[in-house]
Amino acid sequence: MKVSLYSLSGLALALLFSKKVRGEVYYEEDFSAKDSVDKWVKTGTREDVGKIERSPGKWFSDEEASQGLRLTEDYRFYQYTTKLDKPFSNKGKDLVVQFTVKYEQEIDCGGAYLKLLPPTLDPKEFNGDSKYGIMFGPDICGSEKRMVHAILNHKDKNVDMKPQVHARTDQLTHQYTLWLKKNKTFELIIDNQVQKNGTIEDFWNVALPKTILDENDKKPEDWVDEKEIYDPEDKKPEDWVDEPEQIADPEATKPEDWDDELDGDWEPSMIPNPKFKVWEQRRIPNPDYIGEWKQKTIPNPDYVEDKSLAVYDIGYIGLDIWTVKSGTIFDNILLTDDIEYARKFGEEKWSDHVSKEIEVKKAIDEEQKKKNEEMMAKMQKEHEEEMKKKEQEEKEKEETKEGEKEEKKDGEAASEHDLDDDLEKDVAKEAKKLVDESEQPKAEKEEEKEGDKVDAEKEKEQEKEIDDEEKEEKKEEKKEEEEKEEKEEKKEEKKEEKKEEEKEEKKEVKKEKKEKKEEEKEVEDEEKEEKKEVKKEKKEVKKEKKEEEKEEKKEESVSPSDKVEVETDADAEVETEAEESKKSADKDEL
Repeated sequence: MKVSLYSLSGLALALLFSKKVRGEVYYEEDFSAKDSVDKWVKTGTREDVGKIERSPGKWFSDEEASQGLRLTEDYRFYQYTTKLDKPFSNKGKDLVVQFTVKYEQEIDCGGAYLKLLPPTLDPKEFNGDSKYGIMFGPDICGSEKRMVHAILNHKDKNVDMKPQVHARTDQLTHQYTLWLKKNKTFELIIDNQVQKNGTIEDFWNVALPKTILDENDKKPEDWVDEKEIYDPEDKKPEDWVDEPEQIADPEATKPEDWDDELDGDWEPSMIPNPKFKVWEQRRIPNPDYIGEWKQKTIPNPDYVEDKSLAVYDIGYIGLDIWTVKSGTIFDNILLTDDIEYARKFGEEKWSDHVSKEIEVKKAIDEEQKKKNEEMMAKMQKEHEEEMKKKEQEEKEKEETKEGEKEEKKDGEAASEHDLDDDLEKDVAKEAKKLVDESEQPKAEKEEEKEGDKVDAEKEKEQEKEIDDEEKEEKKEEKKEEEEKEEKEEKKEEKKEEKKEEEKEEKKEVKKEKKEKKEEEKEVEDEEKEEKKEVKKEKKEVKKEKKEEEKEEKKEESVSPSDKVEVETDADAEVETEAEESKKSADKDEL
């Protein structure tokens, strides 16, 4: 194979050029080394910081390749920092921060983001208020907060990207990449898929807009932006009846205790009218429709390009998070100015393993599902056995009850037989007694008779006493009932009195309202009369003014000699009026 000198020199130049344009790596950690976690320094500002360890987690596709920094304690803050291999300034360069996160614990609340910190940081003084340049990564808490933070510090203000990107919440490993370009644009990438891209100024509120709406650009008066209009040919039918939306309930009845004087005029309740319907005129496309009018934009005269935007000096990477459940694993952390190197690093460390991880997770889930089904079947079987046992116990109890019933029946039959025997014995005793009595001497019989007589009298006295007591008790009961009835009657009377008082009060209130309305009406009438008087006076004033104006105009039109005559006539009139007033005064005196 022949190769020209020209082609060899071209290849050498290409290699030399590629070597020159390749960027730098400022931090790279895949936690393959056993002491890699030891490089992360715990803060000295708080004591409740959770412990971290190097671990592949509870399940993995490749134990060595899956080693990462794992959070080990529940309900803990984690504040750790690690130093870059060398400080990094992205002035005139791209900035790429990339890492993987695995929520193997089915996360419910916990962050998994990193902070890029300045070289001046003291690791032992690191805390939540420490200044940072960039904060990037997922943050999950509950069903509502599931976002990816991409916060940039601009003029000492931390500004998050809007709109935010949705974080991945499953138990697999996911790769997060933020690429800030030197031309002030960006890309946010998850699992090698671009989620957002554009200019930093458009997604972060860090500068005035480059363009603004032109205030001088006005919508033309004849511009038609209504897409549809009412069809002029669609007319309401002639027989259409506009029914009211509500009607009086035909089943409503006036209450028996309704008082028109006190309660006012009774009106039935309203119900929806079943015949009510709305006629709507048909709409059709507007033939004159032009389209949606948009105001023109012009360059913003107040906009000034900020060359320091998204430019940072970085010396440390920090971990500053809170988590409820432990188990989150950080891995394959990279900070570089070369996006191509970041892509190759991601393919090697994440892409080549993720498909295997999915298969392993699927197998674990299947196994867990099988275990769950076996456990459910076992629980079901135990439940059925328990139910059978209970049924057997219930059956035995029923059989025992039946046996007890039979024994009880046998006992009752035996007791009846015994009663018959006892009855026979009692009859025999009574018969013997009668025989013995017939054989007693007469004297003894008379004594017994006397004794029986005394006993009978005693019994009568006792019965009388009992009757008297019963009569007294009945009298007491009757008395109590009468008192009770009296109390009830008094209560009823009080209720009636109260009702009468309430009616009287209502009447008084109604009367007062009526008087008040009459007073208000009188006041209104007076005000109206006053207004009429004022209007009348105004009219008279206007009339007088008009007459004065007319007189003035007449005077202006009269000649000087005429004016003298008019004045003399006026003087004569004044003298005449004075004489007449004097005569009337003399009459009054007489």
